Amino acid sequence: MSELHIINGHVIDPHQGLDEVTDLVIKNGRIKAIGKQKKSASRTQKIDASGKWVVPGLIDMHVHLREPGREDKETIASGSTAAAAGGFTALACMANTNPVNDNQTVTRFIQEKSTSANCRIYPVAAISRNLEGKELTEMADLIRAGAVAFSDDGVTVRNAALLRRAFEYIQMFDKCIIEHCEDTDLSMDGVMHEGGVSARLGLPEIPGLAEDVIIQRDIQLAEYTGGKLHIAHVSTRRSVELIRDAKKRNISVTAEVTPHHLFLTDEAVESFDTNTKMKPPLRSESDRLALLEGLLDGTIDCIASDHAPHTQQEKDVEYTLAPNGIIGLETSLSLVLTRLYHTKKLTLDRLVEVMSSNPARILGVTGGNLKQNAPADVTIIDPEKFWIVDPAHFFSKSRNTPFTGWSLRGAAVVTVVGGTVKYSSL
Repeated sequence: MSELHIINGHVIDPHQGLDEVTDLVIKNGRIKAIGKQKKSASRTQKIDASGKWVVPGLIDMHVHLREPGREDKETIASGSTAAAAGGFTALACMANTNPVNDNQTVTRFIQEKSTSANCRIYPVAAISRNLEGKELTEMADLIRAGAVAFSDDGVTVRNAALLRRAFEYIQMFDKCIIEHCEDTDLSMDGVMHEGGVSARLGLPEIPGLAEDVIIQRDIQLAEYTGGKLHIAHVSTRRSVELIRDAKKRNISVTAEVTPHHLFLTDEAVESFDTNTKMKPPLRSESDRLALLEGLLDGTIDCIASDHAPHTQQEKDVEYTLAPNGIIGLETSLSLVLTRLYHTKKLTLDRLVEVMSSNPARILGVTGGNLKQNAPADVTIIDPEKFWIVDPAHFFSKSRNTPFTGWSLRGAAVVTVVGGTVKYSSL
């Protein structure tokens, strides 16, 4: 097999203390060497990465691929293609498909469809059957079929006793529970954050308390059982405080934040654009600043897109009737580069940690580093590439983004998965 040489790139791997302009040699799908090469074989494929960063492949640990069941919104093929274009070499896809990924048949279906995908696909299986919170799934069988974590994402596990058993059971497999934290008795039919903006607009409200009380409960369950808890799409200031305190007490809790919660607030809802409708909802400026602080000080471990594709017909309705969620695979990296890296808030090492190394560690999957003999999952980033968000040019089947027209600085230009170039704009 021919080798792939990525030459003259700025190679960054915080795990190895790598931060230098050099070459990366890939052979047989694995990283063979890092360092300047004196010569190469005639069959060597070369990519000149001059002026660009060469980093461990990005991993998005919270994505909805909609297959099986809603292939009109997204498929494993289209979602993985969008992911590769966004610089992601791996995705963790949530269980709320139709049918739900709560049994080996669905998990294996996803695995089989993923063999031709443009990035690695890691199934996240349901905690409870049909996401109903009444009966645990056969977790051991699902792990054998390929599940890397468990979540009823989109639905909180309301039954604390059931969630306790889930925490206790999966410890023998060293897997984590990913929780969507929402007390629906508090959020009810709300569609946006409770605050001054909602009062002006007259829209049904979702208080931050709806998230906070479930996070508090889940942290206590994780502490009591010793299980691993990962909190999805954190959105409130109080949630950040609870997670920070839990980490100080050495409770096994990790958390993620989305780009839209980092860069938008409830004021965006004043446009009544249904692409600003999601759960948890866009919060206040004080919440947004607390999320940023949590990301920078290590309280929040990673950035995840919560990529949630919907058709234009579904979103083109009254605000209260529209489904929640936006797409994010093709904008996440560029938003983070534009709003955090280029404004000197986030270092390059920390960017690699929150978008690659930490997701790999939390899920216990391959990737997150450029060590010799590791699978060659690599993202090449042009930090100075300017582009304007136009969803008409996206690879995703859906177009529901609130970032249309935004001018961004920085983008992935090459994505390599297992030594094979899956995307290139060079």
